[in-house]
Amino acid sequence: MKRYTLDDLARLVDHTNLHAYASSDDMRRLCQEARDHHFRMVAVNQCQVELCNQLLEKTDVHVGAAISFPLGQTTIYSKVTDTRDALGCGADEIDYVVNLTEVKNRNWDYVRDEMSSVVRTCHASGATAKVIFENCYLTDEEKLGLCHVAADVRPDFVKTSTGFGTGGATFSDVRLMRANVPADVHVKAAGGIRTADDFLEFVRCGAERIGCSSGIPIIDEIGRRMAEHGVDSIEL
Repeated sequence: MKRYTLDDLARLVDHTNLHAYASSDDMRRLCQEARDHHFRMVAVNQCQVELCNQLLEKTDVHVGAAISFPLGQTTIYSKVTDTRDALGCGADEIDYVVNLTEVKNRNWDYVRDEMSSVVRTCHASGATAKVIFENCYLTDEEKLGLCHVAADVRPDFVKTSTGFGTGGATFSDVRLMRANVPADVHVKAAGGIRTADDFLEFVRCGAERIGCSSGIPIIDEIGRRMAEHGVDSIEL
């Protein structure tokens, strides 16, 4: 159990806009919201990184780039090249999607090579590396296989979902991932998280980042509850 202030909870939020139609004005709004609410990161598509980096200059809000999103069906070379490009444009966090074909093929050597290549590229620049499993397409055996690879490679985070698949984060998946990666590999829940109750339950299950586009109403609701109870922190 751990105590969280409202700001602590806000710092778990990766404030997300990954829509194909997101405009520059949408990015300006996203970044201003992240600054106003002190969220951890904005999660955007690769082409939006440079603008967001400019908008968030001299703040402690990170810029995260989605790589090989949302299908993960690009080569290792492509993923590494796109990662380097995003880092060069100002990203300091990378969320990349694993090659699900090779997971289904049980080609764990390929998956390990891919994960190692992207994570090594991130860490060489001091950036955070997150590996997206896209659990809605995986069996529990496949999820465990990915956890075992992550235990060897040591990305900073393993992540449940892109939010663009047939399903998003589940409590059981977060518990499974938390139980099967080392303590220094954290868990990010993402996809379909829209209520304060779900947000808090994912934290209880072991998530240390929450990717969502509903961070503002969620944090506002938690703030109202804390005010009603006259407390400045909660234990989860």
